[in-house]
Order: sequence, then structure tokens, then C-alpha cells
Amino acid sequence: MAEATIVIDNEVGLHARPAATFVKAAQGFAADITITNLTRGSDPANAKSLVQIFKAAVAKGHEMRIEASGADADEAVDALVALVESNFGE
Repeated sequence: MAEATIVIDNEVGLHARPAATFVKAAQGFAADITITNLTRGSDPANAKSLVQIFKAAVAKGHEMRIEASGADADEAVDALVALVESNFGE
């Protein structure tokens, strides 16, 4: 299991285009990946589901935990953290 906690700096948070980019990246890994909006205290959401990502309601400034389990869990978390830190490639 791998995990990281990160603060979202993107202006729209994890919504619309950033969410779609995040989900597409997560789907590229075999690991089971979840995100948890720590600021809102939400339940873990499947990072490979756009609907669940929207329900997590991660906004700018929110703290989010990314957790992964499986063969490529470390790589998945590292890649998703890098994606968030790059402002979703923008």
C-alpha cells in the first residue's frame, strides 16, 4: 500500500477537466486507487470513477489523500501526485 497527502492548488479544484485528467491517469494503473477529501471528511472515492471524484468535492485549497494498493501502487501514487503538482499538466 502506498499513500500521499497533497493540497490542491488548481483554481477549480478536482472538477471538470482536471478530474477527467486525473481519472484517465489513474486508469493507467492496475492498482486499486482511492482519494479522500480530508478537508470535508469524505469517504474514500474510487480514483478511476469520474462520478465518484465529483462526489468527493475536492476544491482549491483542500487537502486530499491518495491511496493505492496493488502491484504498481507506488508508481501510481507518485504519478498522481506529480500530476496534481503540475497543475494537471496545464
